[in-house]
Amino acid sequence: MIQIISREDRHFSDFGWLKTYWLFSFAGYFDPGNIQFGALRVFNDDVVAPGTGFPTHPHDEMEIVTIVLDGEMTHEDSMGNRTVIRANDVQRMSAGTGITHSEFNLASAPVHFYQIWILPDRHGLKPSYDQRSYDPSNWRNAIFPVASGQGIAGTVTFHTDATLYRASLEAGRDLSFPTTRGRRVFVYMTEGRLSINGREASAGDQARIDIDEPLTFQCHERAELILIDVPSCKGWGYSEKTLRGARR
Repeated sequence: MIQIISREDRHFSDFGWLKTYWLFSFAGYFDPGNIQFGALRVFNDDVVAPGTGFPTHPHDEMEIVTIVLDGEMTHEDSMGNRTVIRANDVQRMSAGTGITHSEFNLASAPVHFYQIWILPDRHGLKPSYDQRSYDPSNWRNAIFPVASGQGIAGTVTFHTDATLYRASLEAGRDLSFPTTRGRRVFVYMTEGRLSINGREASAGDQARIDIDEPLTFQCHERAELILIDVPSCKGWGYSEKTLRGARR
């Protein structure tokens, strides 16, 4: 199944300093049918005005990935990190047993970024940090991994069996992406227009995908996208062994 969710169906909030689309239930937005997609818990499309930002606040038990599209964000945390995240950078915080951090736009132009939260495979991890800069030529007409918990060399690491990819496709280009049983694929369109196995998607649209056949992307006009491959997390609960039961 490929479910296309229109950009008009995103939840939008305007706080003045922050303009944001929340793709999943978050803060004051709650939809019991839109909590997560597999291990993907949060995808926020944020624009923060100059001279403003998020004051110090806590997180725990979450893998938090930030991808900056335009502008820059200054990050400080309780681990002692003070960094600037710029366009084409990818940052990861493993909140683990607990951290605090702040994010401020200290530049003169707005910063546009995606913040993505993924549930970790293990609880009780020691908090940690990773950040890398990438040349956008890496994902030109390619689906290129930028953050992963699957041991892919050259990526920002995290602690979930999942991978985040970036892609920038020229009009007329086709690309394929393999899928595997028990996995789910999430696509968010940054710009442009393409079809995914014949289903149309445009800027601001998202695709939530559960199929066991390769995905084919056919680009109709120059397109940018984020693709996230995650474990399905369907049927969390008892293991098969437990469900076989036992007698005493």
